[in-house]
Amino acid sequence: MSKARPSRLPAPSRRGILAAGGALGLTAVLAACGDEKKDGGKTGGGVGESGPWSFKDDRGTTAKRDATPKSIVAFTGVAAALFDYGIEVKGVFGPTKTKDGKADVQAGDMDVDKLTVLGNEWGRFSVEKYASLAPDLLISTMFDDQGTLWYVPEESKDKILKLAPSVGISVYDRQLTHPLQRIQALAESLGADVTSDKVVKAKKRFEKASERLRTVAKAHKDIKVLVGSASPELFYVSGTNLSVDLEYFKSLGVNFIEPPEKAKKESGGWFENLSWENVDKYDADLIMMDNRTSAIQPADLDKSKPTWKKLPAVKAGQVISRVTEPIFSYGKCAPILEDLADAIEKAKKLK
Repeated sequence: MSKARPSRLPAPSRRGILAAGGALGLTAVLAACGDEKKDGGKTGGGVGESGPWSFKDDRGTTAKRDATPKSIVAFTGVAAALFDYGIEVKGVFGPTKTKDGKADVQAGDMDVDKLTVLGNEWGRFSVEKYASLAPDLLISTMFDDQGTLWYVPEESKDKILKLAPSVGISVYDRQLTHPLQRIQALAESLGADVTSDKVVKAKKRFEKASERLRTVAKAHKDIKVLVGSASPELFYVSGTNLSVDLEYFKSLGVNFIEPPEKAKKESGGWFENLSWENVDKYDADLIMMDNRTSAIQPADLDKSKPTWKKLPAVKAGQVISRVTEPIFSYGKCAPILEDLADAIEKAKKLK
């Protein structure tokens, strides 16, 4: 199991990069990329358009450019957050399109048909496509304390990281407010107006939603919340430690069911593995289910897993989505808090 794949289904095998053209083809693309930048910044990020740019990331590394980056490539969820601040990227990697070509939940409000997708699934990242964008900056999140950039394949990371500076924003073992603050600061450094009415209102909405969740959680502290994710073979019960959303909700008083540390050891501390025969191990009044396309959704579980249908919370209709990898803008995170507060407030005590 990949240590960097949190609160989620186990990582599929890494398949490496798309190697169209082979090593010689890649060399030619890299050379063309370098020539393009020397010719005056065709990507819009050339010297002279702005002063020097720098940003210190959560690895303690400072990314630098002679001008504010314009040709930006980012993990899909990060790109969606930047989009909310008015910063658009050239390319993305990570879940972007579903099998039917629609926008993945992590793509937010972006028009995915206008994006260059370097890889749509785990282990996929086309170095050739990345180089062809003449990138000024690569951005991703980090789900460990080793500085591992999310969805940047280990086997090709050296080639990838040589092409442009990179920024890593940690979403590991801290609360939701940290990446929200850091993404906003990054967006501001890239030219976003964080004093605009839209941004200010979004932050106020988030703060109001946080206080409401705190109030509701206190008033309904007997409601036990279980956080789950489903695969064909196993049901995963997430603990609150390590995940930015759950750590924050817990700090506001939400009463989560916590798997024992020993049971979470197999996943590096993230979750407990349960067989579908033992899915009723915990008495939950409310269940939050992983909304990512990598997980089986409740509607499909109703059809395929009889033991799921027997759970009291399922029979009571007290199941909601968990936005497992939030889009880290205040505008996208405020509704998550509001929805959880609504669900807890409406939930009936089942046992």
